[in-house]
Amino acid sequence: MSVTKPQRPDVPEEWVRRVDAVLSALPGCDEDPAWTGVRWRVAGATVAHIFGGHDQRFRITFRARDDEVLAFEHMGEPYFVVGGNAVGMLLDEHTDWQEVAEMVTDSYLIQAPQRLAEQGDPTLPQ
Repeated sequence: MSVTKPQRPDVPEEWVRRVDAVLSALPGCDEDPAWTGVRWRVAGATVAHIFGGHDQRFRITFRARDDEVLAFEHMGEPYFVVGGNAVGMLLDEHTDWQEVAEMVTDSYLIQAPQRLAEQGDPTLPQ
């Protein structure tokens, strides 16, 4: 007897638009269909990936600095660590989208080549 996994839900379009509004404004960062959900990439590196899981919950994954990875690991839900510097956050109707915007912007600055990161963050030294 085979057991089938439930279908992954589609991410609400409004959520994709919210993330895209932040990331598409950054140099060289483009939305791209992923194996499930949607991802944003810069110079071939994934900046963020938003998707629905078999458990019917929604997630966004992104990159964080090493000290932040430890913090995410200890904070617990809605945050989680994927591995290395990849971390994530569960999304729902209570999500703080300003916080998501800050986290995916930081992820962009980690993943982007320096020349693009400098264009995307005026606080970085030129």
